[in-house]
This record gives sequence, C-alpha cells and structure tokens, in this order.
Amino acid sequence: MRAAVEAARAQVARLVGAEPADVVFVSGGTEGDHAALIGSAWALEARGRRVAMSAIEHHAIHGAAEVLERMGFAIEHLPVGTDGRIDPAAIDALPQDTTVIAVMLANNETGVIQPVAEIARRAAARGMRVVCDAVQAAGKIPIDARALGADYLVISAHKLGGPKGIGALILRAGVPFEALQRGSSHERGRRGGTENVPGIVAFGAAAEAARAT
Repeated sequence: MRAAVEAARAQVARLVGAEPADVVFVSGGTEGDHAALIGSAWALEARGRRVAMSAIEHHAIHGAAEVLERMGFAIEHLPVGTDGRIDPAAIDALPQDTTVIAVMLANNETGVIQPVAEIARRAAARGMRVVCDAVQAAGKIPIDARALGADYLVISAHKLGGPKGIGALILRAGVPFEALQRGSSHERGRRGGTENVPGIVAFGAAAEAARAT
C-alpha cells in the first residue's frame, strides 16, 4: 500500500515538475487552498499578519482569507484590469508586513492565465511567498513548478480526469508551513489523517495520463 501511494506521489510530481517529497495529498482544491494560505500565514506570522489575494480568486481562497481575518490578519485585495489580469507591479505597492500573496494560475470562469511567474519574482524580491491555485490549469496547460516560482501550488484530481475527493498541495522545498490537520505523522507531518489510498492511486494514474497527452 505504501509503495502504491509513493508511486502515485511521483506521478503527480512529474505532472507539475516537482519533486515527490514536495507533494502533500489533501482532499481536494478547497482543503489545499486553505492549507496553503492559512498554513503559510501561520508560519510567517512573526514577520507580519497581512496577506494579499487577487480579487478574482476561487471561493476557497476567499474562504481561507475569511478564516485568517477572524484571527486578526489583514487582507489586501489586488484588482484586475479590463483584460482580467493582475498587474504584477501591484506587488511592489503592498505594505511591507505582507507575507503571502495568493494568485490563481487559470481563472475558473474566464480562463485567463495570470502572470504568476512575474508576480512570484517580484514577491520573492520583497521576501513574500506566493500561493497558487492551479486547479483549473493542471492537466490542461503545461505546468513547471520551478519555472512558475510559486511556493505553494494546489491541484485537484477531478479537474484532470481523476476522482473527486483527492488533490495535492505542492510545497517548494524548505518553505515555511504549518499543518492545519494535526495529530498524526501522515504526509510527513504536513497533513494529519488517514490517507485516501484508492483516491491517491487513481490521482496518480490520471496525472500520468494527463502528462502523456
């Protein structure tokens, strides 16, 4: 069973140009978005209690931001232009205590591809981390996690031909992160709870098939 999970982890990693050790299996995009945004904000709290997000993020990111807001974090909203894209220069104007920026790769309603790599470059120059919801993009357009530059990348199996109820949070090696679900050592301590082995194996097969097309 462990061998099957690890084989699937490698398949998912290959789809997005990541290392297998970077992949954390979650229940889907919503959990992945919450884990990425809240987990990174918690881990970086000593530096600041402000996160930024584009105005067109998926409801799951908005929901995660609401959780942080209830904890006293400030939320900045980045507008988009008439072309549906965020201006990367907006990153330069964010308050210094901003720690995390959430920007989706492909919008689930318009299909517009955001300039994530340029946003990530500007964010890194200011010591900020980037959460990228790539649920709508994975399996449809090529994704290279290293070139994209996002620190936290979220994908979901059912958007690329796999089953519902399984997804992945891909963490860049060494990024600050605190687990939301705790109490066990599953997923290297990054996501507590018994793993959905059938879903994970099917996710791996779907990722392999998507990569081959």
